[in-house]
Amino acid sequence: MPSDARTAPIRRTAGPAAAVLTVLALAATACGPEDDTSPKAAPPASATASPSSKAGLSLPKSLKDLNLQDLKNWSLSDWSKWADAHGFKNDLVKGFWDLTRMEGAKGMDPQEAGIQSTTTAPENDPQPSVITAKPQQHPYSASTAVLGKIFMTVDADTGAVCSGTVVSDPAHPGRSNLVWTAAHCLHEGKGGDWFKKISFVPSFNRAGAASGGKRATEAQLAPYGSWAADYAVVSPQWVEEGGHKGGPASQYDFGVIRVHSESGDGRSLEETVGSSVPVWFNAPRDQITSAFAYGYPQAAPFDGRELEHCDSTVKPARLSFDASRPSMYNIGCTMTGGSSGGGWFVNRGGKPALISNNSIGPRPAAWMAGPALGAQAKQMFDYISQKKD
Repeated sequence: MPSDARTAPIRRTAGPAAAVLTVLALAATACGPEDDTSPKAAPPASATASPSSKAGLSLPKSLKDLNLQDLKNWSLSDWSKWADAHGFKNDLVKGFWDLTRMEGAKGMDPQEAGIQSTTTAPENDPQPSVITAKPQQHPYSASTAVLGKIFMTVDADTGAVCSGTVVSDPAHPGRSNLVWTAAHCLHEGKGGDWFKKISFVPSFNRAGAASGGKRATEAQLAPYGSWAADYAVVSPQWVEEGGHKGGPASQYDFGVIRVHSESGDGRSLEETVGSSVPVWFNAPRDQITSAFAYGYPQAAPFDGRELEHCDSTVKPARLSFDASRPSMYNIGCTMTGGSSGGGWFVNRGGKPALISNNSIGPRPAAWMAGPALGAQAKQMFDYISQKKD
């Protein structure tokens, strides 16, 4: 679920970090987990409570013609039926996320890694070595302006925060208004509802005015303004199974929001920040030899004011709760709550591509896992990309 004001930055080593920044520049234009009590076992995923995927997924009576076990064969019309039945309605009031509310939002923890994986050994690799998250240098360039904070309310009085990434929209090239994040940053999961007042703030604290505990203005924290969510979609598996502890639903812990500027100047999000990153769906695992995770972690020892990153120069480990589902990626990372939903990037043909998002991890933070974005993630993305206003 969303962690109050936390993101999961990826650690960078000097060489790889510089390389990724260079790669990201080419694209310019254009929550806290529980302690892992079994360190010798395959790292547990921190996504859902205890529901088992074997129990089967259910649908409202009005949608019995759709089969959640056969999502790969859903048409865009099927996705539309399902999304309409689980209707997202954002009640955000313009100007709601002012300076006081942004600073008071709590980091949403990566899902708790409190249960052990139930899959066979071949589906899980040894726990990766710890990689310490490092802050991104100020001021953030257009290449890193694609990253930002997602604010939401989890009840009438509690604000929370995750991380998100501006991703390219094939249906609107150069004018994307889409932000990729974790499903648990948008929806409570099984038996729950959508979070409220969802808004994206790209390049939060871009110039570093709020760094080191300094008092900053709202304009300094949100240099590109606030972008309210018009629409949101998450995986059906998350809605049916998701919870507070790691589980099979974590393997589908992804979502997308479509936003508009509260300033009403008519420009798209991509045009405003100067960049977007394409999503690489169905990325062959043998081609993923490194991964760079970003986010705005807020739980100690972080304070939510810095964009952090964990740079893994080795192939991500596999982590799985259900062998019938795509294994998650797993890298060493010390990011904490608030980093949930932050993007994972790789170099694809000299350009950056998003392959995952921060989802689950243990407490204390030592590694971070994110879902592989396969066919169902692409179907979800195609649906919101092509959805008419």
